[in-house]
Amino acid sequence: MKELDILNNINSILFLCTGNSCRSQIAEGIARKYIKNKTLYSAGIEAHGLNPYAIDTMKDIDIDISNYKSKIITSEDIKSYDLVITLCGDAKDNCPLLDDKVIHEHWDLEDPASFVGNREEKNRKFAEIRDVIYKNIKDLKERL
Repeated sequence: MKELDILNNINSILFLCTGNSCRSQIAEGIARKYIKNKTLYSAGIEAHGLNPYAIDTMKDIDIDISNYKSKIITSEDIKSYDLVITLCGDAKDNCPLLDDKVIHEHWDLEDPASFVGNREEKNRKFAEIRDVIYKNIKDLKERL
């Protein structure tokens, strides 16, 4: 089956990373703004809490994620999504088993939370990762 045919049947999307603190939260926020008529959710294989730099970088593009919460996903929960997008190698390698019915896509993104630098440098790193996610979301929207 062609990718276009498969993606036309996508009704729910899960953005998954290790701690659901920044990359997946950013992806969910951007997707909620640009992808309509789909169930959109983010979670982690652990819950590390929402990173304040993620909130700040999203405010820079007028998207408020300050009320988002860090959530953990289970293998049963994953089965309820049509498309699972992992945003880091750790989530890809350690996420609960994906069902054959779930389409999986991997976006290998650097963890901005692990970047070491001053506040200005960290803000730039978060903005860099946000911009990559933004581009990926816009590409995904075109494919849906």
